[in-house]
Amino acid sequence: MQIDELKQWIGASETREDQVTLAPIAALAATLDRNDSPPKPGDALPPCWHWLYFLPVDPLATVGADGHPKRGGFLPPVPLPRRMWGGSRLALMHPLQAGSAVTRTSRIANISAKQGRTGPLVFVRVQHHISDARGLAIVEDHDIVYREMPRADEASPPTQPARTDEQFSRRITPDPVLLFRYSALTFNGHRIHYDRPYATHEEAYPGLVVHGPLIATLLLDQLRRAHPSAQVKIFEFKAISPLFDTAPFDICGRLDGDLATLWARGSQGQLAMQATATLAGN
Repeated sequence: MQIDELKQWIGASETREDQVTLAPIAALAATLDRNDSPPKPGDALPPCWHWLYFLPVDPLATVGADGHPKRGGFLPPVPLPRRMWGGSRLALMHPLQAGSAVTRTSRIANISAKQGRTGPLVFVRVQHHISDARGLAIVEDHDIVYREMPRADEASPPTQPARTDEQFSRRITPDPVLLFRYSALTFNGHRIHYDRPYATHEEAYPGLVVHGPLIATLLLDQLRRAHPSAQVKIFEFKAISPLFDTAPFDICGRLDGDLATLWARGSQGQLAMQATATLAGN
């Protein structure tokens, strides 16, 4: 399929409705080892915990071999087998509240392609507008990256070193239970996160892949632990290199004025994810 054909999906939109129910909030808090009080209606939802809602509910018969829904429909049918969450940019107008009814309108904002080091890449940008009874709450630009499977003789891509000047950090051991729980909470059927034979034999990864949004959630969670009163207004993150369940990694950050710089550092000192959070009231 040519890129001009894929670009016909630009402007496509869909709208979903949901309710910020309490059980997923409690389950994610437990998964992150937080000692939070049981959630109550009206409690503010932490930033990026909206990923617990508006979940895909495609029938099993429409799911592909990788666990994702088959190509086509709202997202364009990009003919490349690997699909990754490349990053997001979020503007947070006000927090969603537990128990509230919410609406998400999603639109394909852009589709582009380029030739990467190991083959073609296709980038799909989806913009989400999430609202509640008080009006627009979140605007999120979500970047999805599609690429070819690696060749058997393909060398690992070079990594860049992560910074080491963090003010706060936490070591994460990404065992299969953590990855399975997050997959279940977000109804993410992608087999690279929980099916080791598939991840290693079919997609040639060295182990189970840690979800990009889970790493981003852990970054914000560590900011909350270090600065409980911080109110995030803008959050941006970009995946740099993948993390696997084969080794622990560090969630790091520092706060300078109203800007928090956050990053994930792999076991070899490599940068896995970089992010910034702009805060209000500092």
